[in-house]
Order: sequence, then structure tokens, then C-alpha cells
Amino acid sequence: MLKEAVSYSIPESSSVRVVQVTDPHLFADPAAQLLGVNTAQSLNAVLNTIDAVGYQMDLMLATGDISQDYSSQSYRHFVDAISPLNLPCHYLPGNHDDPRVMNLHMQGEHMYGQKRILAGNWQIIMLDSTVPGRPGGHMSTQEIELIEQAVMAEPNRHTLLVMHHNPILAGCAWLDQHCMDNGSDFIEQVSRYRQIKGLLWGHIHQHVDKIHLGAQGPIKLMATPSTCIQFKPQSTYFALDALQPGYRLLELKSDGSILTNVHRVPGENFSPDNEAGGY
Repeated sequence: MLKEAVSYSIPESSSVRVVQVTDPHLFADPAAQLLGVNTAQSLNAVLNTIDAVGYQMDLMLATGDISQDYSSQSYRHFVDAISPLNLPCHYLPGNHDDPRVMNLHMQGEHMYGQKRILAGNWQIIMLDSTVPGRPGGHMSTQEIELIEQAVMAEPNRHTLLVMHHNPILAGCAWLDQHCMDNGSDFIEQVSRYRQIKGLLWGHIHQHVDKIHLGAQGPIKLMATPSTCIQFKPQSTYFALDALQPGYRLLELKSDGSILTNVHRVPGENFSPDNEAGGY
């Protein structure tokens, strides 16, 4: 049975404005670093940049790898960090998260772990692409059935699918070992629905904007930089990029089109350990 959605009272004629943050990799210790970057500080820098931009936002999507050490404190740190923005935050797990610990401690007045969001003329579906014990992802039959049921329940709304793992290859040989292993089939299946206008994910710590020409029209494919370290694009071997932490803003327009841009923290305050061979 399809569970009740979280609904927002946004007119169908209005755009839905969304900010996505992903892959903060927080620790219990706020002084801890991931490959030379203090992840608590880099997340705060991203959130400060979001606040300074002054973009009128309706909600936040947090697309996994909230924690690096599976600790309850790391999830509470995230909740505390985003609270000054006073935004509803919808989250899903990544391969570095413990879903049980996450659901217990990603708690707050504006924190939501539900699968469906109804806002304006849009339905946003939060999908779980994780596989226990594996860094790579898989879109299960259960999640695909959820998409079908949700689209059937709201046939007149445009739909954005949100997940952690990349359903297309990133072009990095080392990283593409850990993609969604049935990504091509997944995209082919969801392309059958005219309502689906976009796929959004994290995981690859880099920026991707592409178009898939599906059977029912174009679908935007979007990957968003991490709020901490960045992976160098088109690299055969593990390599870090000097680009600063980032986030994505999306305007989901009432006609089904999506306006979106990736933004990064200004300056050069976060420099990773370029000698690192992995993490």
C-alpha cells in the first residue's frame, strides 16, 4: 500500500524551489577530517553560502552519505547544522549511512524520511538505492513498484526521482565500479512514464547535467557535488579535485520544466590531501 505523502500548500501554478545537499560525510567528532577536509566546517560553509545567496526555497533534499562513521552524533550534527535555515529537510540514505541509526537520530521539527513529497504541480519520490554492505547501488523491484504506484496515484503531477547512487556512468573507472548496477534498466523503465521529468543524485562528488531522450520525452539527469571533498572527473584512478564544496538549486516549474544550477563555496578554503589513494 502506498503510504501518505508529505504535502506542501504551494499553488499548482507556482514553481517549487528546492536546494539539494549531498555527501557531507560527517563524524561524531566535529574536528575530524576526511582526506584533509574538515567535513563539519565544509558543510557549514555550504549552508552559509546558501543562506547568503538568498534564494527563496521551499524545501531541502539531503541525498545520502550524511555520516562517515555511522555515529548517532554525526546525524545530530547534521540536524543542528541545517536548523538555522528553517527549511523542511527530506533525506534518504547513502552507502556510508546506517539507515537504522539515521532514522533514529535525523529527528527534528522539519526532518522527514518519508518517500513521497507533494508540492505545487510536482511529486518528488525519495528512493533507496543502497545495498547493505556494498558501496555500489541497486534499484530494487520494491522501489520501482513504488514509483509506478506513486505515478498512478498522482497522474497529473510532474515527477522528480531522487536517489543516492548514479544510474549512469560517471566516466571515472574507479568510481563507476560503485554505480547503480541496474542503472540502464532503471532509466529505461522510468522513461515509460510521461510524468517523470528528472533524476537527481549524489554519490559521485561531482557535477553532472545531461538529458536522456526517453520514450515519453526528455528527462534531466543531475548529479551534485559533495559538501566536502570532490572527485576529479574523467579519472581512471582515485583522484581528488581542487574544486570547492557545492550544492544544487532547482526550480521545478509548473509546466514540468526544471531550471537548475550548481553553486560552490567561494574562495579556496578547502584543500584536500592530493596524495590520498582512496578513502
